Amino acid sequence: MITKRVRVTVRASDPLSRAGVMSHLRHQPSIEVVDDNRGAELTTRPCGRAVTVMLADQIDEPVPADLRRVVRGGEQRLVLVTRKLRESDLLTVVECGVRAVLWRHQVTEQRLLKAVHSAARDEGELPPDLLSRLLTQMGRLHRSESGLATGPGGLVPLLGMAPREVDVLRLVAEGLDTRQISQKLAYSERTVKNILHALTTRLQLRNRTHAVAYALREGYI
Repeated sequence: MITKRVRVTVRASDPLSRAGVMSHLRHQPSIEVVDDNRGAELTTRPCGRAVTVMLADQIDEPVPADLRRVVRGGEQRLVLVTRKLRESDLLTVVECGVRAVLWRHQVTEQRLLKAVHSAARDEGELPPDLLSRLLTQMGRLHRSESGLATGPGGLVPLLGMAPREVDVLRLVAEGLDTRQISQKLAYSERTVKNILHALTTRLQLRNRTHAVAYALREGYI
């Protein structure tokens, strides 16, 4: 019996990296590598075995939007090859519809092929360390529904944002500085700084701008 080949589109900002992945896949008899210019065309026609391999060093904007765009039609499965995933990125890539994740430094021809076929079958494929982190985070999310942790801003959820954190970030998004935020909320400047530091540390966000972007993306503000 002849097995249907999996159509694969490779996307990357670096042409050399894209060419390398395409080279790995092109000679595989079970894979049909599709030029990216035809990728948009393929997502508009029925195909149960279409996979996009996306290379991204880390999950910064506009990567999440790109991931969602790929799967929006419901036909494309996603394999993500990346160097780094922060704690705050884990649920994001799952919510974006990623089926398989590979660490870039661990990619081999066989691992890539296995990930593509797993994604085509609607199965998941995660490195063991990433699976462990995801399960830990899901456990925290579950516990946060009935329990809170203590932080500089008072009681805060183990995952997500407390109301006073949202209040502070909303004012940051409006362009207010620390002094103006402290006056607006009747907090000391030290309290404002502590709230922001605790938030960015807990969710592994780089700075205030990243925290605002995260809050916007997750619907807090």
